[in-house]
Amino acid sequence: MTKTFIIAEVGVNHNADLKLAYELVDIAVSSGANAVKFQTAIPELVATSNAPKAGYQEVNTNSIESQLEMIKKIHLPLDAYDAIKSYCDKKDIIFFSTAFDLVSLEYIEKLGQPFHKVPSGEITNLPYLRKMGGYGKPIFLSTGMASLGEIEAALEVLITSGIKRELITILHCNTQYPTPMKDVNLLAMNSIRDAFGVAVGYSDHTAGIEVSIAAVTLGATVIEKHFTIDRNLPGPDHKASLEPKELANMIKAIRNIEVALGSQVKFPSESEIDNKPVARKSLIAACKIKTGELFTEKNMTVKRPGTGLSPMLWDDVVGKKATCDFDVDELISL
Repeated sequence: MTKTFIIAEVGVNHNADLKLAYELVDIAVSSGANAVKFQTAIPELVATSNAPKAGYQEVNTNSIESQLEMIKKIHLPLDAYDAIKSYCDKKDIIFFSTAFDLVSLEYIEKLGQPFHKVPSGEITNLPYLRKMGGYGKPIFLSTGMASLGEIEAALEVLITSGIKRELITILHCNTQYPTPMKDVNLLAMNSIRDAFGVAVGYSDHTAGIEVSIAAVTLGATVIEKHFTIDRNLPGPDHKASLEPKELANMIKAIRNIEVALGSQVKFPSESEIDNKPVARKSLIAACKIKTGELFTEKNMTVKRPGTGLSPMLWDDVVGKKATCDFDVDELISL
């Protein structure tokens, strides 16, 4: 089975501290993630001065400040991502970042990241989609808050802008931090796959790790999960993020599930073959049977071990003559 591509999402959980960003990269590496992802933005190009914050942002940050003020506090300057990418290269983990405005998108494209991500909030941003599709690189399209119709429209823009359909992976997502279990609707991921004929994945904003694991069993090719060094740090996303040990546990569980899924063919596994003669049963003499005596339902029984005639041959053996003497509990042979 192809391994699930696991994205450890820093987002803005570095709190505009470059040293913390490096620490988070180290955590992503030690956890076994395939990539570590950030969020890049020029705050003034993302929100107006009077744009409100989401409810979860109100709860997790200063409720007095505006969304723009909050964004200014948690974003690094663009040139910081040169340093972060170099650090990721040094640590041998894939770096990429999600851009939230066109200038940031141009900047991270010039950094040479191997793919791009459309965040849920930009799925209806036509100029943004058009520009990203024009790069021709693989794209992860996140679909929080979107209907199938909006996903279809975004796909059309990306494809007509130059990206091949097979390079697009659509991520099922719910844009609430944390996402209540009743709102996950995980089966919609496969509805997306069937509707659009693309690879699918899951961008997980639930509080635990079980939904990401379940998504892999349903066929997710990509898992994206926020993580932090400490859930009690100030900021909008920390509360809905995994701490380091949880991230490592999630990735370990996913890798175990990948192995466990195996193939669609049912066959005795290598590890259980030795148990076959121990656990299965054979035709056994229930009492002493003499040569020439007929095998009957009274003088035969079924017991372990399974090294003799299979009990599935019961009807074939009943009525046949014994070719030798059998003691009690002896394997019957013909």
